[in-house]
Amino acid sequence: MTASPRLVAMLTLLLGSILAPVSAFQGPPRTVFSSGSELVVVHVAVLDGKSHLVSGLPQDAFRVFENGQPEAVSFFHNEDNPVTVGLVLDCSGSMLRKREAVIAAGLAFARSSHPRDEMFTVNFNEHVWNGLPPAMPFTTDIGELQTALERSTARGQTALFDGLRIALTHLEKGHQPKKALIVVSDGGDNASATTFAEVHDLALTMDAIVYTIGISDQYDSKDANPEVMRKLARATGGEAYFPRKLEEVTDVLERIARDLRSGYTLGYVPPAGADGFRAIRVEVHPRDGRKLSVRARSGYLAGFRFARHDGD
Repeated sequence: MTASPRLVAMLTLLLGSILAPVSAFQGPPRTVFSSGSELVVVHVAVLDGKSHLVSGLPQDAFRVFENGQPEAVSFFHNEDNPVTVGLVLDCSGSMLRKREAVIAAGLAFARSSHPRDEMFTVNFNEHVWNGLPPAMPFTTDIGELQTALERSTARGQTALFDGLRIALTHLEKGHQPKKALIVVSDGGDNASATTFAEVHDLALTMDAIVYTIGISDQYDSKDANPEVMRKLARATGGEAYFPRKLEEVTDVLERIARDLRSGYTLGYVPPAGADGFRAIRVEVHPRDGRKLSVRARSGYLAGFRFARHDGD
């Protein structure tokens, strides 16, 4: 069957954005899950029985279903390419004892990432602010990232959902086709105007992966909400981690960096007239018959245009 000219154009644009350097981007970023979108993009991690990442699988090993119906994979990519990634850091008073460990772990993540990843930080207590200067929305420089991390503080209340909304909005302005947020918090929220449902739905209008790292101890465990962290990661195809010791946070972030560099990207044309929540299921059937599992987003919201707030 011959592909439509509009589909060819979309695939060409996506492939070009994967291969082009960051400096080549001058126009606005794409929005995949929006009204009138032609291509649903799903980022997939494949794991063996020991939870090790599996690479090198061909396109014909994958099957994609939307609302239970099989969809033809129109785009497939499995190479290590740069991503846009944001570190979303809880800077409330409960994080004071953990601040230095989180900064060290963030730098370890940056060193393990693709050298052309574009990164940013969003900090929140009862307020939300970007770690990088206003004239620098993203950076590929580890020194700049370190400066941004060291600007963080630890005091006040917790506006996690406000921080996530602003971070997702900023993430969509990134230039790399693959986008991810890494959220470091205990999952509690006592100061946001935004609700979790709003953040959850916003994430489902995008093709971003959200990884969450839940950090709490005996001093603040009563305010922790690990289920929020799990739900957000599960819905977007990420993973939630709950390290028992602060020293383990570095290992978790390095694992996330490997995860981002080892995954697969699948694209398919959604059914005409798709609206509301659309469930996605990805299966993997390797030629050698191995039993493998996949981690991918649970679905997306069709017919909802991503809302960008210029002041965010």
